[in-house]
This record gives sequence, structure tokens and C-alpha cells, in this order.
Amino acid sequence: MKKKLIHDTQTHFEQLFQKKPDAIFLSPGRINIIGEHVDYNDGFVLPAAINKYICFAVSKNETSQCTIIAKDLSDNYSFDLNADLKPIDKMWVNYILGVLHQLKAIQPFTKGMNIVFSSTIPMGAGLSSSAALECGIAYATNKLYDLGLSRKEIAVIGQQSEHTFAGVNCGIMDQFASVFGKKNSVIQLDCTSLEHQYHKAEFKEYSLLLLDSNVKHTHLTSGYNDRRKEVEEGLDIIKNHFPEVTSFRNCTEKMIIDLKAELGEIRFKRCHFVVNEIQRVHEAVKTLEQGNFRRLGKLMSLTHKGLSEDYEVSCDEIDFLVRTAQFEKSVLGARMMGGGFGGCSINLVKKGSENELIEKISNLYKKEFNIELKAYKIKIAKGTTQYKTPNRFTKPVRSN
Repeated sequence: MKKKLIHDTQTHFEQLFQKKPDAIFLSPGRINIIGEHVDYNDGFVLPAAINKYICFAVSKNETSQCTIIAKDLSDNYSFDLNADLKPIDKMWVNYILGVLHQLKAIQPFTKGMNIVFSSTIPMGAGLSSSAALECGIAYATNKLYDLGLSRKEIAVIGQQSEHTFAGVNCGIMDQFASVFGKKNSVIQLDCTSLEHQYHKAEFKEYSLLLLDSNVKHTHLTSGYNDRRKEVEEGLDIIKNHFPEVTSFRNCTEKMIIDLKAELGEIRFKRCHFVVNEIQRVHEAVKTLEQGNFRRLGKLMSLTHKGLSEDYEVSCDEIDFLVRTAQFEKSVLGARMMGGGFGGCSINLVKKGSENELIEKISNLYKKEFNIELKAYKIKIAKGTTQYKTPNRFTKPVRSN
């Protein structure tokens, strides 16, 4: 699938611009093994890049004009690089303009670009196609114009683009995972300091399977903002009683339980989830190092229980998918992944069971909700990278 994506993107570029691209880049989507809703609560996350990509075919030109072709959308946008770049009414364009606006401020460049991009990252499934787009554009421009930016700087530029041009106040995890991904490794990321460590994640006789609910409920944004407010209020109460607490990171479950009455039911449940989820991330790292995938599966299922009952960001469709999967002997663990109220569940399953599992759960899901289920078999992959421009119909060669 990756070879076909590269081939089709390059071919489309050649047909439109009557020349080969100067370079080919791949920017991946991401998953998060465990650590939901703790990125903004001073916690740790455990993401990884996956083998679903946006492919960019890119060339500089001799003018100041930039032409961006979104192959999958059958859409395009052209603009003058020397103009004052501002958001427009096309969201996919804003992700790109936001990146270029920042790059120009760091180190001005005047020659324009021609870009064709195409993707195998499912849209709206919570796999961070927007972060892949932002980071792919930043990485390609950095290489093409020799701007000398680090991977960390590229990730931050992607995040800031989403804040300023797309109006989404996202954390850093998605962009960081897309840029820093390493094959067969997860990233233990401190979202506050951006310190990170790689941990081997060779699943051997197990695999990761995503089940896409094909729903996204409209209260995602309001629900997200409410949760942030509730945990912030809860942390203030905890700090008042325990001055040694500086964040949820050094808060204990016993403290939360002792303050249950003062926190009130809602804030208690939110804080209870956050403290336990931070600990689950640390335990998940140990289980990966030990190759104890049965324990990892149980941790994932515990996370879903917390997301559904304490943090209350799941929904009927996702709860059904997780519950149904957990009844299967071939499934070690399952949980909601992402912001919530729809999107995908992530499932740790025995290799070879995927097709039977997909068929069974798809039929049950269709019967229960009359919604078609989508499923994605994924592998942990390398982060954003450049490929040497291949000759047509030949295998792409990876460059450093």
C-alpha cells in the first residue's frame, strides 16, 4: 500500500507539472497505546507512528507562487509566498498556510513550491491526519530550503499551526508522534517538557487492530472543554489540602479518596481517572519491556473503564465495540482511543484472528446501530521521512 501511495502521488505530480518531483516525503498518522486525556494534565503518553501515511511529491519552482494539490479531495489552492498568509475558508489549506507562515518568520524564503499530496490515513478516525499534514509540510519545506530545523521544532510548528490557523487548541502528542516515530517502538513522552524515551514494542504473536465506529458526536469540543475545567478545579482543591502537590503527577489515589466529599461526585471522578491513568502509563512501559502483553491488554481495558465511567468521554457505539471485543478469547484488551464521543477503539489481539474478529463485530455492530464498521490493521512505523525520488514503477529507496 505504501509503494502504491508513493507511485500514485508521483504519477499525479508528473501529469500535472510535466516533470518529476524534486523529492518525496512520507508523514505518518499515529496511535496512542495508553495515556488518554493526561497530556493536558501534566502526565505522560505512550504514542507511536503507524503505517498509514500522507505522501508529498514536492518541487521548488522559479517563481514566488505555491500550488498545492490535494489529490484525494480533487481540490487545489495557489497563493503567492510573499503575500501575508492568513487563514481562509478551506480547513485543509489552513493547516499548510499556518506552517508556512511560521517558517517564513523563522527564515524567509522566496521561491515557491509545487506540491501534490495523497493519503492512506482515514479521515475523522482519530489517527491525526491533520498532524501528519502539518508536520509533512514543515519537514518537506525544511529539507527543500535547508532551514536547519530540528524534529522537535518541526513538531512544535505543527502544533502552533493548528492553534493559530485551524483554531484547535491541541496538545503536542500528535505532532510529536508523527515526527519522532520509530519502527517497532513506542514513545514515552512527557508532554510538558517534551522529554521522551523509546521503548521496544515488538508484538510478535499479537497485533493492533483499530475498529472505526464511523461516528463523531457533536459535543466533542464542549465535552473536552468541560473536562479541562473540572480537573483544573479539582487540582486546586487538592493543592489547598496537600501543599506538596504541584500537579497530578505527584498526587495519589488516596488523596483523591480522602477529598471525595469536598471534590464532589463529578470532580472526584475526573481526578480519579487522571491519577490512575498516569500510573497506568508507567505500568504499561514495564509490561512492554517484559513482553507481558496480557497485562498490557488488561491495562488498556482498565483505561476504557475509566474513560467511560469516570471521565465520561465515551459513547454507546464505542462502549459496544469495546465490550463486544472484550468477550472474544482472541482479544487481550480494548479501549476507546482519542478525544472521545466517537472515533476508533484500539484492540490488542492475537495474530491471525483479525479477519474473523472484524467480520463478527461488524455484523453485530450493524445489527445494533445500523452503522457500517471500518477496520484498520496497523503496524508501528517510522516517523516523517524523505524518500529519494524513485523512477516510475521502481521500489522507493529510503534516504537519510
